[in-house]
Amino acid sequence: MRFSIHDRDSLLAITPVALSTYANTAGWERQGTYREHSDIYTGENLPEIIVPRTDRLGDYASVVVELIRMFAQVKHQDESSVYRSLLTTDRDIVRLRTGDEEKGNLSLDQGVDLISGARDMLKAVACSLGNPKMVYRAGAHQSARDLLSRVRLGHTERGSYVITLVMPVLPPPTPVMFPDDSGSDLPIERLLTVRLMKALFAARSATEEAVSGGANSFREAVEDGVSANLCEALVQIIDSSDTLDVNVTWASSQPNELLHKTAFFSRTDLPILRSAARSFREYSPKPDVRLYGYVRLLERGPEEEDGTIRLNTMVDNKNVSVTAMLGRQDYERAVQAHRDKALVILSGDLEHFGHRWKLLNSQFEGVLRDEECDLVEQSSVM
Repeated sequence: MRFSIHDRDSLLAITPVALSTYANTAGWERQGTYREHSDIYTGENLPEIIVPRTDRLGDYASVVVELIRMFAQVKHQDESSVYRSLLTTDRDIVRLRTGDEEKGNLSLDQGVDLISGARDMLKAVACSLGNPKMVYRAGAHQSARDLLSRVRLGHTERGSYVITLVMPVLPPPTPVMFPDDSGSDLPIERLLTVRLMKALFAARSATEEAVSGGANSFREAVEDGVSANLCEALVQIIDSSDTLDVNVTWASSQPNELLHKTAFFSRTDLPILRSAARSFREYSPKPDVRLYGYVRLLERGPEEEDGTIRLNTMVDNKNVSVTAMLGRQDYERAVQAHRDKALVILSGDLEHFGHRWKLLNSQFEGVLRDEECDLVEQSSVM
């Protein structure tokens, strides 16, 4: 079949790295340079070809067309198949398989849930690349949004119902002076795929451990990218389609010997994943909160200026006690509020330690008068 894509942007989507990688795998070898920005490739019983090293050439699109025709002839494939292969040569391809294998399709609502869940799953993992947390706030991670904007939805495939996520283009590999095992020398585009699979395997393992009583299995998996957001994305997909299998075809330009396995989930995992998501949200740190409550306990040593108070307040619609350390002036204001039985306002970062809440970086913001108390509903920190 003749190649029918003439759109310049579609042709420019094929990178020089993809062209050289494809040529090498098809039997060509680089023999030397051609002019300033290209290389000569030859192979046994293969015609000589010129492969550009940059896409900044004025005739780059036409060169791509000619190379696709040559590759198709040598491999006895149609040109559209070669184009699709080139398009993914330097990209990782994530496959999500779900649904009824006999039907091979999904309802419209199931399809929406699958794609929406896949997006949220990737977003949760992208957020975890910088600083793993139990919960990520919507819109709080610009770098994750930027990375996700470069992911493309590929063609669906047969085999129950399969969607493909075409990950961002990998930059050409560069020499690493001092390689280590942490993966920190990997490009962010590859880190995203690796992180996704590690997080899914960690969620799979934590789910199985929870069945046998592993109370801390999910908390220990946070460092691997497991979060409330990831668990909720998995729940959305599985609840709609019963099963989910995820695997990766690694970019041939940068093969990965790790993680050649499939992460799998089923409907029986739903209660545990839902419970893990609730637990993450309940116990996750809550930055920049404002609490309304009454001072119930005051503690300060005889030689100390700072003091500790315990505030009776509401967190997640539950009546709880929150401990806060206050400086001398704020502590004295809390003492007076306790004597007056007045409602006070504290702000800070709320974190869970064991079975208790603590307010870190706490500030005493004020005392409410009686008439103001009637207008204030005690806050529930979400």
